[in-house]
Amino acid sequence: MLDIADELNRWCEQGRDFAVATVVATHGSAPRRPGAAMAVAADGSVVGSVSGGCVEGAVYELCRAAMETGTPVTERFGYSDEDAFAVGLTCGGVIDVLVTPVPAAAGADGGVDEPAARPAVAAAVAAASRREAAALVRVVAGPAGLLGRTLYVAPDGSRLGVLDGAGGPAGPTALERTAVAEAVGHLASGRTATVELGADGSRCGEPVTLLVETSVPPPRMLVFGAIDFASALVRIGRFLGYHVTVCDARPVFATARRFPEAHEVVVDWPHRYLESQRLDGRAVLCVLTHDAKFDVPLLERALRLPVAYVGAMGSRRTHESRLAKLREAGVGERELARLRSPIGLDLGGRTPEETALSIAAEIVADRNGGSGVPLTGGGVPIHHDPRTARLGSVA
Repeated sequence: MLDIADELNRWCEQGRDFAVATVVATHGSAPRRPGAAMAVAADGSVVGSVSGGCVEGAVYELCRAAMETGTPVTERFGYSDEDAFAVGLTCGGVIDVLVTPVPAAAGADGGVDEPAARPAVAAAVAAASRREAAALVRVVAGPAGLLGRTLYVAPDGSRLGVLDGAGGPAGPTALERTAVAEAVGHLASGRTATVELGADGSRCGEPVTLLVETSVPPPRMLVFGAIDFASALVRIGRFLGYHVTVCDARPVFATARRFPEAHEVVVDWPHRYLESQRLDGRAVLCVLTHDAKFDVPLLERALRLPVAYVGAMGSRRTHESRLAKLREAGVGERELARLRSPIGLDLGGRTPEETALSIAAEIVADRNGGSGVPLTGGGVPIHHDPRTARLGSVA
């Protein structure tokens, strides 16, 4: 649900009743991943999607019903060959959807044991809309009465909401303590996933399935080299949701006027600027300068950082010369193997825009475990699990 946090935060601030349908599991060629959500307000307004259009009508009715009953429900949607008009996914996949009512006020008894999700949801969507890190943990399967229970978890482990306890001075239950630990761990990597636990918070006992959904600040894209190719890459990087910084040591080129769509334009030596930054494992570094005096000290440092992607522009001859200089600087073969150079996928492009598309395509394929080959006749899956892809590449 945090993928539609901006609109849900407005609904919370306006005191509107609504229900949220969230994909909690997928099987086969499902169009959306766990965490994808669609919300319906009491006045019929809709935001988001769970399937890209295949089952939205049925999900809309489920949300309306959940607002009437105040009861969370789960529903599975799949493809039916027998009835072309059946509610299902024409792609052949299956999705499990949790529908949670989020009323503005608590139920008649006002008790803390009721599965009211509003406080936790409001806190999570408010943080996510401010682009702060936030996690939302929900019970998506388990003992009767726990379905839809919701817990908001901040990066420091503080929490709001109830999963299976009464809250208050008694403090968190074992399940809630485990849920908080899982949420903090998922926040560190920005992952959304389901977690199988026992009702006592262990990996055994009566099973409880939690959906741990995270929202983290946008990943960083650092573009080194204030050239025309960089301008095109800035635009597409921002389109992909990156916080984009352009860095160049030459003040005549590194100006906000030349790069109006960049979040930041920095005048500094690239390697010195890189050393001043704290980057996480989602960051991507694109080196477009193809000038050894900039490239070598920059890449010497970049290839030793735990970032997602390091690519460098240049011809194959430039690449070989650059590798030789990096080896002389003490960069090892394992580190050199991380370098994507010449940068980008082979799209046959020549213009700055086509080159930027080539670079972005390689970044997206690397992030999602894609092969970069055509889907037509390729026999490769359309949707990838990046974790599975990376494990396969290591084996």
